[in-house]
Amino acid sequence: MTIKTSRGAFAALEALPATGVCERSPALLVPGFTGSKEDFLSVIGLLAAAGRRVVAIDMRGQYETAASQDAAAYSLAALAADVALIADEVAAQDGSPGNGRPQVHLMGHSFGGLVAREVVLARAAPTASLTLMSSGPGGLTGPRAADLRQVLAALEAVPETELAGLVKHIWEVELEPGAVADGTAPDVVEFLRTRMLGNCPLGLRVMARTLLTCPDRTKGLRQAAAGPLLVVYGEDDDAWAPAIQEAMAERLKAQRVCIPAAMHSPAVEAPETTASTLTKFWNAAEATPRSASPSS
Repeated sequence: MTIKTSRGAFAALEALPATGVCERSPALLVPGFTGSKEDFLSVIGLLAAAGRRVVAIDMRGQYETAASQDAAAYSLAALAADVALIADEVAAQDGSPGNGRPQVHLMGHSFGGLVAREVVLARAAPTASLTLMSSGPGGLTGPRAADLRQVLAALEAVPETELAGLVKHIWEVELEPGAVADGTAPDVVEFLRTRMLGNCPLGLRVMARTLLTCPDRTKGLRQAAAGPLLVVYGEDDDAWAPAIQEAMAERLKAQRVCIPAAMHSPAVEAPETTASTLTKFWNAAEATPRSASPSS
């Protein structure tokens, strides 16, 4: 499906309850760096089965959503403005009851968590709750940070006209052999190739830079969030360390769930546990009166 907003059209996946009507507020799922809506295929049906409409998107320049040739379009503020408009559209189409305006449960994975956080910080959309999945308080840490620094150094070293060729080279020389060595099924490897080469190279460069330099905005998020917060991550996350995400949850006074036997992508690695966790949190959020803003 396609979601059209005043800022353009965005590719999306949608899941609805198998029977009956949508009885609960909808959810909007935002993918991470080099990710896409397909990252949520394993959980989107499970989430919808609880009685709500669930929508997963590609952000601007990701996979099947049109790119921009303006680097500023990939800043956190610009991507958050996109997501806010999509959230408004999803909530309005669903007709979910809100405090004057329809609301949506917003969930961001990894880099998508930084974008979703920005939506709440800017109070750009009426959210029923915010979930940060495998996302940290600031710049990326852990083993993935070192790998990303190497990739970014290469991306920064070439002119914009050569970025696409470099991304293709990185896929063929590093990423594809790694996926094959890990035993990834051939059809999945082919999808990952298509997606990687479909991402906007300029967007990848800007987002990689942001991932490594993003400031810690935990205090501001705690002050801005009007709805419940959830921090969820895999017990073996190799991006932001679990201890860092646990500390962030404590600072946010957020609910915290560590998903056993999962790494950086709980929705892929432990879909049933992840879907159950999100459904339980969202249901509870809908039963909790909203406040104008929490105390600091």
